Amino acid sequence: MKHATRSLLSPTSSTRLSSSTVPKPVPVRFEFRDPTALSVAVAGSFNGWNPKKHILHHDGDGLWVHDTKLSPGQHEYCLVVDGRWMPDPVAHESRPNPFGGRNSVLSVPSSRNGIASPSLKL
Repeated sequence: MKHATRSLLSPTSSTRLSSSTVPKPVPVRFEFRDPTALSVAVAGSFNGWNPKKHILHHDGDGLWVHDTKLSPGQHEYCLVVDGRWMPDPVAHESRPNPFGGRNSVLSVPSSRNGIASPSLKL
């Protein structure tokens, strides 16, 4: 049995959604320096606040790094260092969260040459 579907645009409409109108994800690098940390992750609005989705990798010299792509806009996040949630110490902006702490804010531009980073002014 076939089911009828509804379209938001009429079949005769000349309006079409173009792939160029959908913002493309932008490369982002998260960095955190702590030579004593055993594990570092980032959890935020972009990954359902799940610290298992974006784990930073240790470079062996105290620097933890994770490269990913995020859609343009503002994203709130926290670093999870050895299981402890904390704002990013180099973030330029933060907001209070409902748990009495602060979330860091990363503004990802819609187009950018290079890599966006919470530690760099965008």
